[in-house]
Amino acid sequence: MLEIENVSKTYPGADGPTPVLRGVSLDLDAGRTLALTGESGSGKSTLLHLVAGLDAVDAGSIRMGGLDVTALDDAGRAALRRERVGLVFQQFNLIPSLDIAANLAFQARLAGRHDPDWQAELTDRLGLTELAARYPEQLSGGQQQRVAIGRALAGRPELILADEPTGNLDEPTGDAVMSLLLDLVARSGAALLMVTHSSRLADMLDARVVLRAGRIA
Repeated sequence: MLEIENVSKTYPGADGPTPVLRGVSLDLDAGRTLALTGESGSGKSTLLHLVAGLDAVDAGSIRMGGLDVTALDDAGRAALRRERVGLVFQQFNLIPSLDIAANLAFQARLAGRHDPDWQAELTDRLGLTELAARYPEQLSGGQQQRVAIGRALAGRPELILADEPTGNLDEPTGDAVMSLLLDLVARSGAALLMVTHSSRLADMLDARVVLRAGRIA
């Protein structure tokens, strides 16, 4: 479902070019979950951003369900995120002017796949039914993160990309959100690629890959 082959990425720095990824290769099958772990600066978030089409590779290739992500232009990468990928970040990135119900439906409507029954199931499973008419600023951090997860899943994407999705939450809340995320990902049939610093959370996924200095350790 996801094939990453010999991907490299370098960014400019004060002392010259800084290599962040140095020939990373990995595969992820449909319906499977994979944790990206490693120290800060090892390239985890950079790899996630490249898969999402938020940045372009310097070398190598990324294919998603047969589509060459690295060959897409800006419009093609935007369409990829809209139609095939769900994003969950620790900053939540909810739309403050929309209520929770509208936030949940936002990406699914953009993709032309809004399913009221699936959204109702997500809303119920995420404990958001009584909060649907509220706005993001009226919710706790844990509640906002559950909305972000629901929004990412509402359009039934092929792949969920999650960058430290419980990083802003206390451990009990984070564990509860993580369990919900994994359950709903399985229910939707999506694959999950998740960046985490936590070995405990990584152990909840099917497999893990450790990045060290831009390479798979």
